[in-house]
Amino acid sequence: RAPSGITGILERLDAGEVVIGDGGFVFALEKRGYVQAGPWTPEAAAEHPEAVRQLHREFLRAGANVMQTFTFYASDDKLENRGNKQRFTGQQINEAACDLAREVANEGDALVAGGVSQTPSYLSCKSEDEVKAIFMKQIEVFVKKNVDFLIAEYFEHVEEAEWAVQVLKTTGKPVAASLCIGPDGDLNRVSPGDCAVRLVNAGAHIVGINCHFDPETCLKTVKLMMEGVKKAGLKAHFMIQPLAYHTPDCGCQGFIDLPEFPFSLEPRILTRWDMQKYAREAYNAGIRYIGGCCGFEPYHTRALAEELAPERGFLPAGSEKHGNWGSSLALHTKPWVRARARRDYWETLKPASGRPMCPSMSTPDSWGVTKGHADLMQQKEATSQEQLKALFDKHSH
Repeated sequence: RAPSGITGILERLDAGEVVIGDGGFVFALEKRGYVQAGPWTPEAAAEHPEAVRQLHREFLRAGANVMQTFTFYASDDKLENRGNKQRFTGQQINEAACDLAREVANEGDALVAGGVSQTPSYLSCKSEDEVKAIFMKQIEVFVKKNVDFLIAEYFEHVEEAEWAVQVLKTTGKPVAASLCIGPDGDLNRVSPGDCAVRLVNAGAHIVGINCHFDPETCLKTVKLMMEGVKKAGLKAHFMIQPLAYHTPDCGCQGFIDLPEFPFSLEPRILTRWDMQKYAREAYNAGIRYIGGCCGFEPYHTRALAEELAPERGFLPAGSEKHGNWGSSLALHTKPWVRARARRDYWETLKPASGRPMCPSMSTPDSWGVTKGHADLMQQKEATSQEQLKALFDKHSH
């Protein structure tokens, strides 16, 4: 267990402990050949449990205190969206994901978090009752499997996140709520401060940001949420789980607007040293639940745990194979590489991309469509060639 003997998420945060979140499963498993880009659905939990189990283990070894169930986009309406054929039901996927997360969490000092995320039904203007029924169906599995706490994550509209929180809190379990928004607010331009207040009032114990933006942008947004909650005279814990990609050129929709999304983002990946800087800045801002989302690999999570080792009182198991600030390079055969075995070298390095003909920043697509727009109405049938042609024509103009 934790060095303090504290077990629950709220007890840990109340005691001022650092909670390290895990990383981005859909991106990591897509790269490994177990998730399909496009739908980004988590059937691998039932289809390839060994792959999901191994990734959980790697994040645990890297220092993560939370094993999030691999249930991102596991609502039935998303699993069947746009002709996505399924051999498994949402219930089967969610149950398998809970079992895998619990199995690995029990191997170390980790809690299991059951997660729900935004739905195609909301984008297609379904009613509050219809959307809440989708969340209710998912949490039945989380209650049955007795997860330690619940996360409503990856919501672009605070209204839908409020609905999710209202459903999740009926379980009596601690609830975290995480929006994928930037400093400009949600897609209806509700400010981060107001979003946070609404989520706390809906019943969230922990609020924050995940995905869509880099650590610097997410940190700016969480600080605005903290200010809003304080100004309203409310109290909450705060979480941050950003991308592992630099996104200084993103608009309000975040990295999905970048022309490189999702298959050419690699030049933007943060280094382990960038991650240490992020961990320190998040901690100094008063955030205690610090993790990652898309692009985060276990070595990124290990960097968070290593940076915050003085506060946590220990290093993760994965640090057995990693010298502090490159110190293990002293073992290298080449003298010029041994000369890099020091913090001031890695902390001040400006890495080259090796791509002389490429720009340092992109122009986001910025179509500016959101809930209610015809382009965002979802369907069970596969996207037709006519529909695709219309999108290709629009994109080329």
